[in-house]
Amino acid sequence: MSRFYRRKLINFVAFLITGICALFTVGILFFILGYIAYHGASSINLNFFTQLPKPVGETGGGMGNAIVGTLKLLFLASVVGVPVGFLGGVYLSEYGANKFGFLIRYATDVLNGVPSIVVGVFAYTVIVLPMKHFSAIAGGFALGVMMIPIAVRSTEEFLKVIPQSVREAGLALGLPRWKVILFIVIPTAFRGLLTGILLDLSRVAGETAPLLFTAFSNRYWAKGWLEPIASLPVMIFTYAISPYEDWHKQAWAAALVLMMLVLFTGLFARILLHKNQEVVL
Repeated sequence: MSRFYRRKLINFVAFLITGICALFTVGILFFILGYIAYHGASSINLNFFTQLPKPVGETGGGMGNAIVGTLKLLFLASVVGVPVGFLGGVYLSEYGANKFGFLIRYATDVLNGVPSIVVGVFAYTVIVLPMKHFSAIAGGFALGVMMIPIAVRSTEEFLKVIPQSVREAGLALGLPRWKVILFIVIPTAFRGLLTGILLDLSRVAGETAPLLFTAFSNRYWAKGWLEPIASLPVMIFTYAISPYEDWHKQAWAAALVLMMLVLFTGLFARILLHKNQEVVL
């Protein structure tokens, strides 16, 4: 066999193997989605989104309080994590070419690798213990801490995509560097930055361990921010390990709702990212 045909054979085999692996990966995703939809779709109805959980022994009810609680926790997480992560990413992109920037990047990567349960214990120590009770604020703080490293790195990468010539054009007009960053660089990368935030939110939306130590849960509508609050991940955990068949069905339904929330958030983020790449080009 000549060298040319041997190379073509190796190229075909490599292409075939990578294609099979890609199909296998996509197949796993669709299998999970299909399996959750098969078990959870039958329990999805209007009551599931509007009613409270029924007492033990009664069938029906819903998880309206957990859906609202999840949205409230994500809002609090955004308030904590997005400003810190965004400003940290701006610093690394525009001023981080030094030893201090290297230290921040290293600390960010280490924080990104910390197990979520450790973050939950940390939030429990600094917020729950001094307050002497669980609360939505503690849960939002824990999720916000988890958002910081992803927000830092995504912000840095999206700002680096902006060509250096854009910055130089602003400086050539006599603008201070901070004005160039604030009024030129950041608006140009806005879609990408928003994409990173949305992906960050979808990353923490399904976290359970930190919320067990902080927000805990309840079976009622949360009236404020200083009391335990229900969330979909914790409700899924609680219902899935229960001995009641109706709770198992509702756990599957909650898993489907949470999966759709993450899926559509990620899809919307990808659409924004694609438009942002077109704008930059």
